[in-house]
Amino acid sequence: MISALARLLSPAGRRQLFVTPGTLLRWHADLVRRRWTFKRRAQGRPASHPRLHPDLGTSSGRENSLWGYRRIAGELAGVGYRVGASTVWLILKRAGIDPAPRRAGPSWSEFLRASSYGILACDFFHCGTVLFKRLYCLVVMEIGTRRVHALGVTAHPTGPWVAQQARNLMIELGDRAEGFRFLIRDRDTKFTTMFDEVFTAEGVGIIKTPPRAPRANAFAERWIGGLRRELFDRILIVNAGHLRRVLAIYEAHFNEHRPHRSLGQAAPLRALPDPAEGEIKVIRRDRFGVLIHEYGRVA
Repeated sequence: MISALARLLSPAGRRQLFVTPGTLLRWHADLVRRRWTFKRRAQGRPASHPRLHPDLGTSSGRENSLWGYRRIAGELAGVGYRVGASTVWLILKRAGIDPAPRRAGPSWSEFLRASSYGILACDFFHCGTVLFKRLYCLVVMEIGTRRVHALGVTAHPTGPWVAQQARNLMIELGDRAEGFRFLIRDRDTKFTTMFDEVFTAEGVGIIKTPPRAPRANAFAERWIGGLRRELFDRILIVNAGHLRRVLAIYEAHFNEHRPHRSLGQAAPLRALPDPAEGEIKVIRRDRFGVLIHEYGRVA
């Protein structure tokens, strides 16, 4: 408007204005632009949910290898995030995760976690006596519950003796033996065909670990290592009878008291007590003299 009125002034009057003609023209152009510019709607699809963190999509992809991007989009919708499948595809792609589901079989660790309550793991360990005699013991662990069975002690672990220990275990398990599907063992020659047949007759398959691969039987190996650190490295074994008594006490301690992180700090045969209210009185129980202490509430 100012630029239009300026045209009514004489040339001398225009020179007395405090703005230049260029400024007036720019003002006029701005007025025209504002007059004929209308508010436009945003183009394209709406943005993703403002509170959707990219890690939510990527963690779903990593934790569920069989899920495709459409399944992940459906799971996100189930918790309140409406996200397009193509958006999930883009999030996974940027994180370096293949959006297509994996078609291959599970890894060894995934197989153990999924089937742990149906797997037994067994192994031999040896112990030297005071008179340098070597004794052997066969141990079996229920991986799902971490319960341990120390089956027997002998100086000569022959095939028939090992097979008899397997029969004793199946008798001890009783009806629970039907819940086991696999037994993990190494390729030691002490595990004969007779030993395997005791388990296969009950529908338990035999899984042999690769040669010289103790980590493939990590659960049993870890228990044996803990036994050595907590007990055998701190006491002397006199004979086979002494070793049997020591193993029986340690087996009871491990199954009934020792906490396990995989079980939420509970023991295989003992659940955690309810949270205490008020003052707690604690009593200490000693095993093997002062080597192992157990703590519990006063009844």
